Amino acid sequence: MIRILVTDDHTVLRTGLAALLEREEDMTAVGQAATADQAVIKARDLQPDVILLDVVMPRKSGFDALPELRKVAPEARVIMLSMQTSPSSIRQALNSGAAGYVAKHASETDLLDAIRRVAAGSRYVDPELGADLVVSDAAALTEPISERERDVLVLLTLGYTNQEIAAMLFISVRTVETHRAHIMQKLELKTRAELVLYALAKGLIGSN
Repeated sequence: MIRILVTDDHTVLRTGLAALLEREEDMTAVGQAATADQAVIKARDLQPDVILLDVVMPRKSGFDALPELRKVAPEARVIMLSMQTSPSSIRQALNSGAAGYVAKHASETDLLDAIRRVAAGSRYVDPELGADLVVSDAAALTEPISERERDVLVLLTLGYTNQEIAAMLFISVRTVETHRAHIMQKLELKTRAELVLYALAKGLIGSN
């Protein structure tokens, strides 16, 4: 069961999200918060698996609350919810420690998918938003990896699984795994988190 804390200053949206989660067999809304400060208090008390965190709230933004949430609930994974869909906002969220970023106009299916994937340890960026983050200039990546490895790298940083990448690139899952291993070896990286940070630093995911 994925235990979720819902944070949003709009009561109707907050309660609607909680009701949506309660309809899922593998999810439950363990609490609600209307402000960033309330989110920190409830996160400390409830220790949720996932925190849905509104970006724009009164007095303190979701970005400001992220460091406190990570301190009081270090095992919780944070998904930012926002009307702001600019690449710079998404990059700020990921750099600040968020595990996911979903637009408020996203479908219920996309939001639920994001929660499940983030709870399982992946990162997630709304596919429509993620497309805007990809830097097409191959020169942004100077290390000796192939174009296909670069494709796999970008998709990994956007939170796609090996199976999803295989389907998108019309290759086998084993080939994706091989590309991933080569990428990690060539770039001397050990974890997916390091891979994401690398992509951010190199501009493969970044502001326009």
